[in-house]
Amino acid sequence: MADRGVDLSALPKEVRDQLAELDLELSEGDITQKGYEKKRAKLLPPAPSSSSHAPPPSSSSRYRERRTRRTHRSGGTRDDRYRSDIHTEAVQAALAKHKEEKMALPMPTKRRSTYVQSPIETRTPPDSSSGSEDETAVRRQSSVVAPQPQVNPNLQSPESWVNHIVQGSSTSSSASSTLSQENSAPPPDVTAVAPPARGPRVDLPSNAVVRGMSRGQSRSSMMETADGVPVSSRVSTKIQQLLNTLKRPKRPPLSDFFTDDAEEIVEVPQPDPNTPKPEGRQIIPVKGEPLGVVSNWPPALQAALARWGATQGKSPALTALDITGKPLYTLTYGKLWSRSVKLAYTLLNKLGTKNEQILKPGDRVALVYPNSDPGMFWVAFYGCLLAEVIPVPIEVPLSRKDAGISQVGFLLGSCGVGLALTSEICLKGLPKTPTGEILQFKGWPRMKWVITDSKYLTKPSKDWQPHIPTANTDPAYIEYKANKEGTVVGVAVSKVAMLTHCQSLTQACNYCEGETLVNVLDFKKDMGLWHGVLTAVMNRIHTISVPYAVMKACPLSWVQRVHIHKARVALVKCRDLHWAMMAHREQRDISLASLRMLIVADGANPWSVSSCDAFLNKFQSHGLKPEVICPCATSPEAMTVAIRRSGVPGAPLPARAILSMGGLSHGVIRVNTEDKNSALTVQDVGHVMPGALMCIVKPDGPPQLCKTDEIGEIIINSRAGGNMYYGLPGLTKNTFEVIPVNANGVPIGEIPFVRSGLLGFVGPGSLIFVVGKIEGLLMVSGRRHNADDLVATALAVEPVKTVYRGRIAVFSVTVFYDERVVIVAEQRPDASEEDSFQWMSRVLQAIDSIHQVGLYCLALVPANTLPKTPLGGIHISDTKQFFLEGNLHPCNILMCPHTCVTNLPKPRQKQPVGVGPASVMVGNLVAGKRIAQAAGRDLGLIEDQDLVRKGVTVGTATCVQLHKRAEKIAAALTEKGSINTGENVVLLYPPGIDLIAAFYGCLYAGCVPVNVRPPHPQNLAATLPTVRMIIDVSKAACILTTQNLMRTLRSKEAAASVNVKTWPTIIDTDDLPRRRPPQIYKPPTAEMIAYLDFSVSTTGMLTGVKISHAAVSALCRSIKLQCELYSSRQIAICLDPYCGLGFVLWCLASVYSGHQSILIPPFELETSLSLWLSTLSQYRIRDTFCSYSVMELCTKGLGTQTDLLKARGVNLSCVRSCVVIAEERPRLALTHSFSKLFKDVGLSSRAVSTAFGSRVNLAICLQGTTGPDPCTVYVDMKSLRHDRVRLVERGAPQSLPLMESGKILPGVRVIIVNPETRGPLGDSHLGEIWVNSPHSASGYYTIYGEESLQADHFNTKLSFGDPHTLWARTGYLGFVKRTELLDASGDRHDALFVVGSLDETLELRGLRYHPIDIETSVSRAHRSIAESAVFTWTNLLVVVSELCGSEQDALDLVPLITNVVLEEHHLIVGVVVIVDPGVIPINSRGEKQRMHLRDSFLADQLDPIYVAYNM
Repeated sequence: MADRGVDLSALPKEVRDQLAELDLELSEGDITQKGYEKKRAKLLPPAPSSSSHAPPPSSSSRYRERRTRRTHRSGGTRDDRYRSDIHTEAVQAALAKHKEEKMALPMPTKRRSTYVQSPIETRTPPDSSSGSEDETAVRRQSSVVAPQPQVNPNLQSPESWVNHIVQGSSTSSSASSTLSQENSAPPPDVTAVAPPARGPRVDLPSNAVVRGMSRGQSRSSMMETADGVPVSSRVSTKIQQLLNTLKRPKRPPLSDFFTDDAEEIVEVPQPDPNTPKPEGRQIIPVKGEPLGVVSNWPPALQAALARWGATQGKSPALTALDITGKPLYTLTYGKLWSRSVKLAYTLLNKLGTKNEQILKPGDRVALVYPNSDPGMFWVAFYGCLLAEVIPVPIEVPLSRKDAGISQVGFLLGSCGVGLALTSEICLKGLPKTPTGEILQFKGWPRMKWVITDSKYLTKPSKDWQPHIPTANTDPAYIEYKANKEGTVVGVAVSKVAMLTHCQSLTQACNYCEGETLVNVLDFKKDMGLWHGVLTAVMNRIHTISVPYAVMKACPLSWVQRVHIHKARVALVKCRDLHWAMMAHREQRDISLASLRMLIVADGANPWSVSSCDAFLNKFQSHGLKPEVICPCATSPEAMTVAIRRSGVPGAPLPARAILSMGGLSHGVIRVNTEDKNSALTVQDVGHVMPGALMCIVKPDGPPQLCKTDEIGEIIINSRAGGNMYYGLPGLTKNTFEVIPVNANGVPIGEIPFVRSGLLGFVGPGSLIFVVGKIEGLLMVSGRRHNADDLVATALAVEPVKTVYRGRIAVFSVTVFYDERVVIVAEQRPDASEEDSFQWMSRVLQAIDSIHQVGLYCLALVPANTLPKTPLGGIHISDTKQFFLEGNLHPCNILMCPHTCVTNLPKPRQKQPVGVGPASVMVGNLVAGKRIAQAAGRDLGLIEDQDLVRKGVTVGTATCVQLHKRAEKIAAALTEKGSINTGENVVLLYPPGIDLIAAFYGCLYAGCVPVNVRPPHPQNLAATLPTVRMIIDVSKAACILTTQNLMRTLRSKEAAASVNVKTWPTIIDTDDLPRRRPPQIYKPPTAEMIAYLDFSVSTTGMLTGVKISHAAVSALCRSIKLQCELYSSRQIAICLDPYCGLGFVLWCLASVYSGHQSILIPPFELETSLSLWLSTLSQYRIRDTFCSYSVMELCTKGLGTQTDLLKARGVNLSCVRSCVVIAEERPRLALTHSFSKLFKDVGLSSRAVSTAFGSRVNLAICLQGTTGPDPCTVYVDMKSLRHDRVRLVERGAPQSLPLMESGKILPGVRVIIVNPETRGPLGDSHLGEIWVNSPHSASGYYTIYGEESLQADHFNTKLSFGDPHTLWARTGYLGFVKRTELLDASGDRHDALFVVGSLDETLELRGLRYHPIDIETSVSRAHRSIAESAVFTWTNLLVVVSELCGSEQDALDLVPLITNVVLEEHHLIVGVVVIVDPGVIPINSRGEKQRMHLRDSFLADQLDPIYVAYNM
């Protein structure tokens, strides 16, 4: 570094100032390290040549020097308060235990680009805290030889549970960095194959099962492992690691739910019999010494100022320092008095026009002054007191985005503040609008700003004097305070309380007139205000104010001030002790002998002990006396609770308590004996304040007095405390008017106490001990943990390589009926992935062993990104808010729900099924319920229909044209293809008339058409193998296609993915000669196969079913009846015509019924979104059919453009039925939003409905033109998991809306059956839907006729009830419910509700889950989740989510997904995979192919952005 040989003190003052400013910029992160060094080199004189140079300093002194410089800019380091070498050793010992049984935790997988921390690099100096080789070497040594603290034998005390630990802390305060594993190579990249972007929808059969393929064949496309997973897959090894870690024995659950038959009930955890319980007697209130009456104490604080201003005008009141730590100005009592009077006069008389008075006594005004300007603040504060307006000091707002800025607005609003006082310089620095006005900050009331610099103030006339009444109970000032949730409230302090507080501080601290006091604290509130502004003036003390910025630039400045001014009292925090110690360069000329009190403001924090000890160790040689260190305990509400009085030289030092953390977590005081690792050393904070009365009560529930060995909240009764939360009477009552009760609940007196928010106990000799704060309390499974204790433990785990400046936040979030602990830390810019993960896993182990609590989530965020409080700490409530909203943007995250969620309901044991042949059946009742069955109306007689010859217009083909084209194709088949009757022919066409002609051509020729979706030319690699597979499976003798597609099939690109030489005969039907076939084939029986329907199911199974001529006729007739399709009608179809009902509507229905069909290929919508809707409008179509993917395209693409559609004249009021064709549960949210969005263009809310079909029966339900509207019911999701249907009210918790899947078609009967016993089920019971109908498929198309498979699905009989009817099993779960509505025949209508496919359900914890329910919850978790899919792998739930936001949101999703699944489904997610949009495969019907996704994931083919393995 540049200043190696430079003596800074010899430099001119302005250079020193610039250097200090530069250091500050670096510490604030406003300048990069490089820029810092460049600017610094310019400022410093060139170093003298090396010949005249002294020999280089020894490595250890060089180390010390570098250490010092580093701490100069270590900014808002937060770890200083928590340094404790004993604790560090304890943590290392605990970790050593773990090391022996170390498990391989699976490291998350991350795409390389995701965590390039570019934005932070630019604005954060790489912290030099793990400098060069020699430094780390020294540091490691120091951590190994950290000396044990010596124990002084003379200090034993008789009390059994208080021990003494003497000021002999180890020299190295960085003893926390023990060796961890050295950096290893970055983790392997799991991103092997990039998937195609989701352009076209793709039907992808997974390599799992092809129904109806010979067993030998199907295996060829798979790798030889049990689950079809490649053996070398990295993902599966990680999952294996995860499973191994989860097999570790869990700690016995702290509380259990029990499962009642109907409900899971949250039970109060059964108490553990070994829990320590308080055994002492009830505590007696502790009285402070009486508050003495001194004859010359002033009647009000303003009176003291008036007195000193008049009699001691020349005596110094305040000295302010500049940024380098040199005095800037001194304000005398005379000046302070005259300026305050001027301000008071101006405020009351000179703000408005002549006659109006803007401010009246009692109004509230905000004081907005920077920390570097105490003088202006003093004048403003006393000016307000003299004008009798109430000052509300707040922090200077720096930007709209300040942490908690809107909460400050809440404070100003609740206090009714409309005016702010500030200085000219501060006003210039406030953020402004382009017109130069001060920004309106979020949540703030409208403010007038008043500048209080002297030149703007008016001198009062001779006869004007401020009114100084005797102190009364009116508010004097309001101090702000942020509570645990981040809300900022104002504590009002009355004039008499302010005066009494000053008197009791004067008595307790023994202040004398004319003393000097050095104040490092914030003078706007708390101790800095009470001692450094109020009590100081009462006693004519000279205060030297050391601003925070000076401390950052020159941490020793306060010690130098004490030395120069021979100060008697210093007000500091542990942080200041720590900084001074680190920056202490053997300065022999410093003496602290003048100090009689070193008041440690945060001495109540248990982790302050070690800072106090270490500081004393270092400065005892400079005259610091051990008895002058005075920790104290304060809170905004109770003000000063207790303070240690400075001792008599040579008297024994006060006691220390060494407590068991286990005991503390149960709220009892136990001396730590068994495990020295989990001990907490606490120092006392002295005695209660003079004139106060103190009790300790239970922190939750009624304020019941604690026992003597119990930890509770300290409450105070005193005239010197806050009076209320201004403007918030409800909150005030619970805090400021507490009357303690005894064990029987009887109040112990009349006098009200104030809650201090501090947790502690009274020790021997009435000494007060504080162990934490209510706002840092985490209640996990009935045990209390203190956030500060967890921070201390995390910091003791060698954070040097990983954590940036020791910034760690700990808070809890409520998930699934309990609080869960979350730790967030800033990660150093140079920390490696490996180090960070290593640190995270070690923190888990340390907290587990020392605090016996599991962490829920550990996140590392980039340096400088956590929200900060004005003085550099971490803003906890904002951090928590960011975490819950998904705005934290971590760069590393580790979730451990498996280890810490111990209150899940017990897994369900499957019960033997109730309804079976043994049940009583009376008529249609099963065990007291109506059998769940339903039927459509009768079909009537089926006439023998010749399918082909009907005079119809189909799109643009009249019957004659279609007939002629079909004849041409039939002739070509017999001639070119020499096809025999009954052979299979594959049709490979884009949607259109050609396809229909080819289909009828095949029927004319007596062949069996097999309709196949053509491969996508831009994506042959993914789509062509499916085509090939269907051609192979169907044993097609010939392929009919167009010229273009024929070229594609034989192209080089195709050859890359399949063998193009073995295609069957390919006939292109574009230019066929006019020929007629010798004869037109007529099937001898109606049972002959008309066509084969091939489709890929959502589980990735390719199935082909045989559809007979009879089934085709029956189905067409059924649809004609249901939808009233007459020859005069026009219908519009926007569906893929390749399988299922889509094919039937496209190719068969119009020819059968004789109506006109307008065919719209769905892919056309990709180029012209409004095509479908404008066609409906143009042709005034009454009935239209579409798919979910079409509906989604319109909703997402046109939802915002309804006005544009209106302008184009699109009107959908003609549409009376818009049916979504699907083989799944109706997507209620999508159909609702479609109806809502297009209501503006006339779409009736009743028009949209759904259909339901399956592989065994292509059309079971279809909402027709007559009959009641589809109804919606709400079912309880918890019951659904138990295979039960419980109907609940709309809006009930855990309710799921289900819409009826259309009306059952004519000729169709449906029954609900238990899939295991095959017995019929009762009404509103969940079971498999079985169907009986003349249009069911004849069976699977199988080569070797696996009859067992076929018979099982197509011709099954009930095990009891009606043993003769043959049923087909749909493979879908659902239930039938009789509704109040009437159908056409006047009977009550039976509605069929489809819940989901049986193949897709997930069996977890003995319960049945439907993936769509979990996915719906996941998609709601964060705005950046576009789509998600879930599947299980080795009993772990895997969630894959597509991220539509920026990649920095990726890790935010992990905790949110885990939370929502745990809350709503009571499941722990095992693996969270974040991928790019379009990765989740979707078939042509818009259904997710989860099994295919699973195979890609396990074969490492997803190229995920991030994979998190939850522990």
